[in-house]
Amino acid sequence: MDEVLGRSTLNIGTIHGGRAPNVIPDEARAEIFVRLVGASAGTRKALAEAVGGNVELNFVLEIPAIRLTAVAGLPTTIVAYTTDIPAFLGAWGQPLLLGPGTIHVAHTLDERVPKQQLLEAVEIYQKMVIQLQESAQAEGSVVRDEQTQTQ
Repeated sequence: MDEVLGRSTLNIGTIHGGRAPNVIPDEARAEIFVRLVGASAGTRKALAEAVGGNVELNFVLEIPAIRLTAVAGLPTTIVAYTTDIPAFLGAWGQPLLLGPGTIHVAHTLDERVPKQQLLEAVEIYQKMVIQLQESAQAEGSVVRDEQTQTQ
């Protein structure tokens, strides 16, 4: 349990096994996704204990929980899914994660983004860029515009 991120969550994505409903299966397979809010060692141990010694566990991918920067004036939320942002290892500065749409249809056959949300997103991105640029200038950072870069 994390004070800000809440509880870890478990999603059983797929279950396969058996040959017929009246036959004890000789093998089975399940793929799960665990959204972690802290270190993984305790969760790995708990999973191993839960399934016992007759099961092979393969940990395929681990992405750490991440806390992202908020931009003043934009609403924030805590979500129970992950992002690829940690894979970039901070190479492009402080990351932000925002955009139109809803997680409720993401990665489904019904995935879509309403046109109005796309139009609103353009305005949000414009305001965000201006605010971040002003903030960087106030901190004494060098902010180059297009004209400066071409000289």
